[in-house]
Amino acid sequence: MDTGILVCFGKAVKLRRVELDLSQEALADMATLARSFVSGIERGTTKASVESVWRLANALDCRPSDLWITAERLYFSS
Repeated sequence: MDTGILVCFGKAVKLRRVELDLSQEALADMATLARSFVSGIERGTTKASVESVWRLANALDCRPSDLWITAERLYFSS
């Protein structure tokens, strides 16, 4: 997987998190993930599994595809 898409996916997660005015800690708690894991995803240094993408999307009150569509837009606009 191209590292660029990891960064774009992380940006998509962060954009949605900030939109909802959530801290990384709050998002991690809601998604039952470690805060350091969420931080790594947002920085594009950690690969999210299908399950963790699903948990993030549920915690962010969106569909997993919403996160990927945003990531795709960011990826192709850069």
